[in-house]
Amino acid sequence: MKLFLAIAGANVVLVMAAYLIYGWSFDRGLVEYLNKADETRLQPLVVRLANGYRQHGHWDWIAGDRERWFELSREVLGSGRVQRRPGEQGQPPGAPPPTNNAPAPAGPRPAAEAPPPGNPPALTIDPRLLLLDAERRVIIGPEWRAEQAVLKPITVDERLVGYLGYVPRLQMVASLERVFQAQQTRTYAAIALGLFAAVLLNAALIAHWLSRRLRALGAGTTAIAQGDYEVRLNAQGHDELAQLADDFNRMAVSLQAARQARQQWIADIAHELRTPLATLRAEIEALQDGIRQPDAANLDSLAQEVSRLTRLVDDLRLLSLSDLGALDYRFAPLDLGRFVADYLHEATARPGQRLRLSTDLPEGLSVRADGDRLDQVLANLLQNTLRYTHEPASLDVRLVRDGDEARLSWEDSAPGVPAEALPRLTDRLYRVDESRASASGGSGLGLAIARAIVEGHGGRMTASASALGGLRWDLWLPLHAEAEHD
Repeated sequence: MKLFLAIAGANVVLVMAAYLIYGWSFDRGLVEYLNKADETRLQPLVVRLANGYRQHGHWDWIAGDRERWFELSREVLGSGRVQRRPGEQGQPPGAPPPTNNAPAPAGPRPAAEAPPPGNPPALTIDPRLLLLDAERRVIIGPEWRAEQAVLKPITVDERLVGYLGYVPRLQMVASLERVFQAQQTRTYAAIALGLFAAVLLNAALIAHWLSRRLRALGAGTTAIAQGDYEVRLNAQGHDELAQLADDFNRMAVSLQAARQARQQWIADIAHELRTPLATLRAEIEALQDGIRQPDAANLDSLAQEVSRLTRLVDDLRLLSLSDLGALDYRFAPLDLGRFVADYLHEATARPGQRLRLSTDLPEGLSVRADGDRLDQVLANLLQNTLRYTHEPASLDVRLVRDGDEARLSWEDSAPGVPAEALPRLTDRLYRVDESRASASGGSGLGLAIARAIVEGHGGRMTASASALGGLRWDLWLPLHAEAEHD
């Protein structure tokens, strides 16, 4: 209803505005048309007056002869010819009298002929005409209208000799005004009624069309709120509502995937906790039943399972803190090449390590990092290399500058990872079957923790196939401000 009223109200306002503007424009246009028509009709009279002044050299020939003035103006502006005085046939008004000595007949001059039948007389402007000399003194016409008159110059041989003045129409003729006003009122009343009906119908159709699509969106939102993530909207067309429906469908797909991931996450956590708990329960029951003795070896086995549970809980807590943005970092400038070289030297110097290590770690690339957190990243990467690579294991670690970032490459030897599994290696609790199975002891959280820490440093981490036959990790970390200037 609000949409209908908004559309209908806006269109009604536009119709009323169009009516007022058109009515004002029509009235103004008619007056301007009449005024311009007057100016056009006056131009021949200006020419006739100039010719008369050229012949006589002054305005006396017409200044005292008002009848000649009216004959001249009506002959030029009227609808028919004016009868000439005897002896002036063939001469234009204002011409000198004939040179013969025949006296002109006495008596009043004849009036102008009536207009021919069938031709309505033109609108005369005689009462609004004035003749002024070069000093703008009124020669003929009402002097009280001289200030209102528009003056058209009269020139003879490029010399100003006078002015023909006329008073413009300030408003339409009363009779025409009443006729056009009545006609306009009837016409616009019919047009307004038709437009009003069209506006209401148009507003109702648009409101119904939009509200129908919005109701579908509202129903889908209600279904999503109730947990039905399989609902989809019909996203037809290319307008904003179709784009909104498409965005809604993508949101529903994301929510459905998130729910499935959450369910899988809970199932995986339950599985990870069940295994060490089942082992602990079996060993404790064996001790209780006297099947096993509480000696050092059995107690060490129990301690290992407790340690495994502790690591799993710590990893889960670390990931939850990372999701909440509450993971603490103590950032400081760090020479990344020296840091990685020191860590690998210490980690591979332990007894029993069989790892062929190749490094290229130049010093001088400084990053702003938390050394303890980077220790966790390197520990997870090294643990995966030692756990999953075949003997003899090989590891190649290199550090280069990549624009305003430092890139650390970590490549180990076979076995590799299927291409379709590479994007999911950092998913929580995800494991690759066979060569990197859970039987090796991993929980599937180490790489997820490493990615969270790298992203917490403003970097990124990607997996690809290694030239050594195994897995390659590329880590990008932003360089420290001082290193960028160097």
